[in-house]
Amino acid sequence: MASITRVLRPLARSATSTPLRLATRRSLLLTSVHRQARNAAAFSTTTRKQDADLASLTPTPISHLSETESLMAETVSKFAVEQIGPKVRDMDEAETMDPAVVEQLFEQGLMGIEIPEEYGGAGMNFTSAIVAIEELARVDPSVSVMVDVHNTLVNTAVLKYGDANAKKTWLPKLSTGTVGSFCLSEPVSGSDAFALQTKAEKTADGYKINGSKMWITNSMEAGFFIVFANLDPSKGYKGITAFIVERDTPGFSVAKKEKKLGIRASSTCVINFDDVVIPKSQILGEEGQGYKYAISLLNEGRIGIAAQMTGLALGAWENAAQYVWNDRRQFGQLIGSFQGMQHQLAQAYTEIAAARALVYNAARKKEAGQDFVQDAAMAKLYASQVAGRVAGSAVEWMGGMGFVREGIAEKMFRDSKIGAIYEGTSNIQLQTIAKLLQKQYTN
Repeated sequence: MASITRVLRPLARSATSTPLRLATRRSLLLTSVHRQARNAAAFSTTTRKQDADLASLTPTPISHLSETESLMAETVSKFAVEQIGPKVRDMDEAETMDPAVVEQLFEQGLMGIEIPEEYGGAGMNFTSAIVAIEELARVDPSVSVMVDVHNTLVNTAVLKYGDANAKKTWLPKLSTGTVGSFCLSEPVSGSDAFALQTKAEKTADGYKINGSKMWITNSMEAGFFIVFANLDPSKGYKGITAFIVERDTPGFSVAKKEKKLGIRASSTCVINFDDVVIPKSQILGEEGQGYKYAISLLNEGRIGIAAQMTGLALGAWENAAQYVWNDRRQFGQLIGSFQGMQHQLAQAYTEIAAARALVYNAARKKEAGQDFVQDAAMAKLYASQVAGRVAGSAVEWMGGMGFVREGIAEKMFRDSKIGAIYEGTSNIQLQTIAKLLQKQYTN
């Protein structure tokens, strides 16, 4: 299979370089799919903060995707169904990510979506990454979160805060074969992330890190870790600094792997740092700015988690809808023909559509350089709530077949719970929303 992002790069380039263009193009993966580029630049094709000129943009539906983004959705969906789908149950039961899947994600360019082509990436926009995350989650949220964390947290951190040398050194690796991990949480600092106890101290040639991290996604597969440690505890959270640590660094170790309720193929581990010495070149950004970096990155990452949750909800809904409208019969008729069941299906789909609107609105505002913090919090909050409700209902709609481990219904239900927990709990999202609203409405 040809690389998904390599096929779509020409479309991504044309969307950003020539706003007035009318052309029909063909995807090498989906040869029967034809799309026409829009006559005028639309809000949905805005890809860079400096390019955003809202006054000149033609309003479009929030759910409208550019030609590149539409083809990204279609090709990732095809890839997920054909290549990942057959392995989902086995990976979940083994609680391990199939190395072949990880390799395919890199081969398809899905681990470097926003990384510029000069560093081996696809050079696409943020919404293209969100589309990919959502489509992967329709098949397996475990694979989706690997791609999400790698793209929206790790790659973005290097792109935004790395110097020229850091970009040249690390981005090609992150694009082509090295999984990244984001190490912020600790045993005593979850929601209160800046209470972290991991410490760093200066050495003659660099820095030495000591401490532990907990709940770290991608830790079994990763070779590249962004680690937040306090370089000057006397300054409180203003001493927090971001560092780059490679897996084979002496003193670095991946310890306990958690056995989880859901997203079991996604690795979540404890990581220990015992006199881990790194050179000066492996500081990310500036000393004492780590807390700012973490906040900014998590705000973007929450849109990715929201997309994971809408993808999960869609996958659970579609799986159950297919069953009740085609297979399951009671009282001599398909149960999907009962009005009570139809109303539940309609209600669930409406909530999914509303959640997706929040997700894509947040993504577009981020691309346009607008303040999107509240939008990201609302998207993650609501999408995780919807995912939980829909995945739970899907199990009930399918009856016994939803409860057994033969299909994906019960897995999606288990996977949905994490959406209310990681990258900011639902209560943290509510607090963020409330603070911003209070600021807006206080005289």
